[in-house]
Amino acid sequence: MDEEQRHNHGMALRRAVLGDKHVDRAQSSLNDFNAEFQNLITRYAWGEIWTRPGLPRHTRSLMTIAMLVALNREEELKLHLRAASNNGVTREQIKEALLQAAIYCGVPAANSAFALAQRVFAEMDAEAGA
Repeated sequence: MDEEQRHNHGMALRRAVLGDKHVDRAQSSLNDFNAEFQNLITRYAWGEIWTRPGLPRHTRSLMTIAMLVALNREEELKLHLRAASNNGVTREQIKEALLQAAIYCGVPAANSAFALAQRVFAEMDAEAGA
């Protein structure tokens, strides 16, 4: 793939996983400072890594959630907790990933992640009911 194809393929997958609303918001805030970074994310995170055939998107979502717990990246974790359902990940599977993270990342990290997940799920439920 050339860079433009990688970007286009990455953007399609980014939209499928994260949703148009998030991607549109990110794209609308492009400026001279962050445009190259957003392009890099689209081409490489989404167009190169997330599109690889070696792991299904479901597994990639669970791995991403666990890594974000380990890194204590709340904003990204919130985003990927929401996005996981677009990849067929259930809340029960997320709970299992967070329990696993408690052992390997630490109880405080998992405690924060459980609290965040509950808030995200409540928001998602409210949005679905509206």
